[in-house]
Amino acid sequence: MLIRTVRETDAAAVASLAVQLGYPMTAEQGRERIRLILADPDCAAFVAESEAGGVAGWVYIFGAHRLQTEPFAEIGGLVVDEGRRSKGIGTALMRAAESWAAARGYASVLVRSNVIRAEAHEFYERLGFNRFKSQAIFSKSVENRIQER
Repeated sequence: MLIRTVRETDAAAVASLAVQLGYPMTAEQGRERIRLILADPDCAAFVAESEAGGVAGWVYIFGAHRLQTEPFAEIGGLVVDEGRRSKGIGTALMRAAESWAAARGYASVLVRSNVIRAEAHEFYERLGFNRFKSQAIFSKSVENRIQER
């Protein structure tokens, strides 16, 4: 297995895996999002490529800057193909993300995980992550405001 930076040609596989994670995405949406990530030096995405050349999983990480805290890196998403879980792929992807963060001077990596993903919580704890906060996340569309301009 090879861990490498995501490529635009991975878009269909990235989209398919995002669906497994619960986030509908088309290959074209994946391609556009990959372009944006590759163009931003404070973001990275890595894929796990199997020996046969298929994408078995991906991780997305970005630098987070807040007024109230020191900068940190945050995992924006991690998914391993359902049929390939518990084989070390997620661990390898997380190590690549952690190395990316350390190389950029971030002292810590944060990951958010839905309260219903108990197996994911256990995975992160096995990797040395500590649970330190529970919170509610709110969302509001501002699409109409964009159209008002």
